[in-house]
Formats: sequence, C-alpha cells, structure tokens
Amino acid sequence: MDEHEWLAQRFEEQRPHLKSMAYRMLGSATEADDAVQDAWIRLNRTGSEGIENLGGWLTTVVARVCLNMLRARQTRREDAGGVHLPDLVIDKEGPTDPEQEALLADSVGLALVIVLDTLSPAERLAFVLHDMFDLPFDEIATMIDKSPAAARQLTSRARRRVREGGPAPDPDVRAQRRVVDAFFAAARRGDFEALVEVLNPDAVMRVDGGLARPEASAVVRGAELIAQRAMMFAQPAAELRPARVNGSAGVIVTVDGRPVSAMAFLVAGGRIAGIDSMVDPDRLAALDLSVLDA
Repeated sequence: MDEHEWLAQRFEEQRPHLKSMAYRMLGSATEADDAVQDAWIRLNRTGSEGIENLGGWLTTVVARVCLNMLRARQTRREDAGGVHLPDLVIDKEGPTDPEQEALLADSVGLALVIVLDTLSPAERLAFVLHDMFDLPFDEIATMIDKSPAAARQLTSRARRRVREGGPAPDPDVRAQRRVVDAFFAAARRGDFEALVEVLNPDAVMRVDGGLARPEASAVVRGAELIAQRAMMFAQPAAELRPARVNGSAGVIVTVDGRPVSAMAFLVAGGRIAGIDSMVDPDRLAALDLSVLDA
C-alpha cells in the first residue's frame, strides 16, 4: 500500500467524525461535506510528513475551514416570516448506517441546531469543540486566535444560550412517535381540543418556505394557534411517511408521491413543544428520501 492509499484509508476512517463535527458547526449537510472535502484536498496535497496525530490535524483543519465559512456568510435576507431552518438530516426509524449515527449522535436535534445558528462563529466553534467533542480550551484557542481563558468564556456564554433555547426532547423516540401520531390523528378528524391537549401551551411552530414560497414562511406561537393552523391545512390526500428527522420523530408529507413538507417535532414531557416544517420545494427536492425505503 503506497502513501496515497494509506492516507485515503485513514481519512475515510475519520470522515464520520469530521462530518458530524462540521454539521454541528455549520448546520448544513452540504457545507459540512464541502469542509470535509477541503480537508482531504489539503491532506492529499501536503502528505502526512510532519503530522504526528492525523486525527487531531484533520479536526483542526476542518474546524478552521468551518470557522472561515461561518465568518464569510453574509447576513441572510430572510423572508417576511424571518424563518430559515438548518438542513434536515432524514433517516428511517430504527438502526441506520454508522455515518448517519455519527451525524446524529449527542442529541443534535433540530432545535439545538437552530440555537447554534444564533451564536457567533467563535462561540459556536468553541461550544461544539469543547462540549460536544471534548477538545481542551488551549487547542480551541489557537483556532480562534484567542487565549484559553477567552475560549472558556465563549463556551460558557454559548452553553448558557443553548440552555435557554428550550426543553430537551424526550429520549424515547417510540414515545415521541406516539405523540406525533396523536397530533396527526386529531388534525385529520378535526378534533381541536385533542390537538390542543397534545401541544405544550407555549409550543412554537416554524415554517420555512424559502425563496420559492416566502408567503408560506411563518412563526406560530401557542397551542391554540398551532391547532387552528393544523386543522386548516390537514389534507385528506396527503400521505404521512414516518421518519427520523435530526434523530427525533418526524414526518415527510407527500401528495401524489411528491414531498410537500418535511416536519420535525420536539416532544418534551409527553407533549409537542416545537414543530419545524420545511415546505421550500427546492430544498425538499434536494432531500434524499430513498433512505426511507431501505
């Protein structure tokens, strides 16, 4: 085995870890893939000479690439509803492949990714690397050109924002599924009281229509308003395909075989505390739903 083959093999061993880290930093599966590919290009160009810890070297490179990507992002011109959901990670319920498991490990639910999107680039990197991947502050400090004490402070501030971001999801996905099923059953039979009962009184629903459907974007707060919306948009012809969305119970809604919505649910305390619905046709078309048939 020559050096190129050896490097390629070692890199593939690291890929799930690198992609899961990049996704947490960027909230975009596509950009995470780009960051990981950038690291491979750099490694392939420089070779392994002088690299004592390949895993650590790759982690540093991907982290710095992600930081540059975060800093280069221009402020999004949000639609009237001010809604932009991160990329959704869709998978079937039950066992899945190792890369998907790595991507979704540590309860990286959609609600958490949305909170991470509100952090500054340095806060996000420090929090992800320290609290999710156990990197020491002195290593993080070199990536963000700050002192270890400053890196610790950034992480603490980010951690506080994450804690304030909402409740943690119930851990049992099967129990989550029962609550989600009850929500759709009540919507289809037009049972307003049952809908309100399954929703947390302070539940929040976010709908992302993207550039293609800005009129559909909205943020709806409160159980009664969400229940009214659910009854209004219940479609008898719609097919509900159960899925794991960012590790939690979710649903892909299709009409005549075409996806019209991808929905993620935050179930906490046996009730729905959050609903995130992607209805942007361009982003829906980019989802790989073949995993649901595997």
